Amino acid sequence: MDLGLSGRVALVTAASRGLGLASAKALAADGASLLICARGPLRLDEAAREIRAASTGVQVETMTLDVSSPDAATQLVGHVREKFGRLDVLVNNAGGPPPGSFSSVSDVDWEKTVQITLMSVVRLVREALPLLQASGQGRIVNLLSTSVKQPIDGLILSNALRAAVVGMAKTLSKEVGSSGITVNNVLPGIILTDRQRELRGADAARRGISFEQAIEEAGRGLPLGRVGQPGEVGALVAFLASKQAAYITGTSIQIDGGMIAGVM
Repeated sequence: MDLGLSGRVALVTAASRGLGLASAKALAADGASLLICARGPLRLDEAAREIRAASTGVQVETMTLDVSSPDAATQLVGHVREKFGRLDVLVNNAGGPPPGSFSSVSDVDWEKTVQITLMSVVRLVREALPLLQASGQGRIVNLLSTSVKQPIDGLILSNALRAAVVGMAKTLSKEVGSSGITVNNVLPGIILTDRQRELRGADAARRGISFEQAIEEAGRGLPLGRVGQPGEVGALVAFLASKQAAYITGTSIQIDGGMIAGVM
């Protein structure tokens, strides 16, 4: 399927690894040029090389920064404007907030999570909107978590602030629809990212089992019987950024192997 991304420009945050990198790769594979950002320059440069090697001829620019910084959005969108003169796709992604219960997290923890999980999206959308409106077919995709539909024990910060992004995105979709901009959320379940490898590896070591056994156990309780792959999430992001998804907006789509039991 031709997704119609050739000649379009996408900005993907936290794209040096994991779901951000998978999303960037999927967009580039269909011809989109990219600006990717992350906090670590070495891994970011490596990611850019991986994308260029897999998608010959695609322009990939990089920028090292922390999206929770108040001026990060201005810098990123300014760089997109300078390098490409346009922006068609914005993929908002950031590292997950630290674990904790209501009684264990402090005001500082809440404030940090507000900045990285909610305000990073708010600021980037605000800065990017003029370019997305000029595109005529702008796409905003937020990478979140299934926790917005089924809260996860011990992750109160993620449960609360990712849900706030969903509320913002739904409202935004109604405000920008007349400009041809769609706004959607992707909700990954258990996906085999580096973070999941670390968590499952640590769990395996504690229990005296192999890493492979830990991964198999993680997927065994899911209807599809396995954990997901980053590329499967990337494929969904690329589809939501495509011309074929022009009539999908204001949605939150889980990609979780059937983990969420609810019907909505």
